[in-house]
Amino acid sequence: MKLLVSHPTGNTFVRALLEYANKKDVLESFHTTIAYRDGNWTNRLMPQGVRNQYERRAYPIPDEIIHRHSFRETIRLVAAKVGLANLTEHEKGWASLDEVYRELDRKTAQFLTPSDITHVHCYEDGALDTFRQAGLLGIRRSYELPIAYWKKMRELLEMEAERLPQWAPTLIATEDSTEKLARKDEELALADSIAVPSQFVLDSLPEFIRKDKTCIVAPFGTPLVDTEKNKESKPYSKKTRFLFAGSMGQRKGLGDVLNAFSEIRRNDVELVILGQPMMEMEFYRKEFDDFIYEAPRPHADVLKLMRSCHVLILPSIAEGRALVQQEAMSQEMALLVTPNAGGEDLVIEGETGVLVPPGNPEALVTEILNFADHPQKTISMGENAKRHASNYTWKAYAAELLSTLAT
Repeated sequence: MKLLVSHPTGNTFVRALLEYANKKDVLESFHTTIAYRDGNWTNRLMPQGVRNQYERRAYPIPDEIIHRHSFRETIRLVAAKVGLANLTEHEKGWASLDEVYRELDRKTAQFLTPSDITHVHCYEDGALDTFRQAGLLGIRRSYELPIAYWKKMRELLEMEAERLPQWAPTLIATEDSTEKLARKDEELALADSIAVPSQFVLDSLPEFIRKDKTCIVAPFGTPLVDTEKNKESKPYSKKTRFLFAGSMGQRKGLGDVLNAFSEIRRNDVELVILGQPMMEMEFYRKEFDDFIYEAPRPHADVLKLMRSCHVLILPSIAEGRALVQQEAMSQEMALLVTPNAGGEDLVIEGETGVLVPPGNPEALVTEILNFADHPQKTISMGENAKRHASNYTWKAYAAELLSTLAT
């Protein structure tokens, strides 16, 4: 096998696949926009904010197999910093994220010529031209879909907007054009195999896709934690602390969280919300006024906050696989989540957490009270959660992908 991987912006799961494939000596090349190379003199010419984003895009593979197509993405990052919104307008801007994805797709497709490459692995919105060219050359096409299929996502979020109209502004199902949605469907149709991070995403795919394609669930790994810095016991608390973490909208079920806590009003229960507001703070306080708000912060500080909490509450309506679940588990937090958060396998019922149906604040009330009424059991569940989460590794994720590609 000789594998080409393409992704415009990079992330944890892309790095995991690249590192593992390189160690197995099957990685032919990686195509991306920006890949940071320490010591490059051009780095000093960038604004500090842009340079910081560059530095986060380093990859654990030899530089000579990285193919960079960075100009449009650099303009996008600079435009965002200096307020040139027209350049980055969704789908229409010359430096929009959509155009960044499309340009990389075009460049990667042009790279594909009769060669030793046997497989390509691409991601949603950046695969179409590459897959078309790979098909002409008899190259196997692998596709990764990290979030629920767009039709299922739209269906679920539109239902939520009807159920909770006051939260509708936080439920943007999609601003994607008909053309872009058609591209997504053609990418799926051209793929030989499809990898998803959770059973929820797999179930969201149309039945004919699941029947006709090789589809696998490759769960993400649990983020590695510095055990020396995090080996101390959880601080004692007279209250059971529930943490909601993520963008503050109803796609992640925040409306149901606030509804549930407004029914409880107990002195031994505390709600902490960590995230980026999508509405004025007054909107959230009208739903439930007695929560502690924590602004977004560096990852190490997020983990520190998690260590002060006992239960992650994330009754999501539609996700792919919310990594915050495994981050919380690594900090000895139990889970109170829906299957739609993409971590159904993380919940061993009553041992590492509890699953509740989406859109059901009454079920949340019941389980919040169960956690609060049994604080010692809640602490034990957090300890169990940490052990269970450690079974999920990035190496296993990458190995599952390569194993499927090899068949």
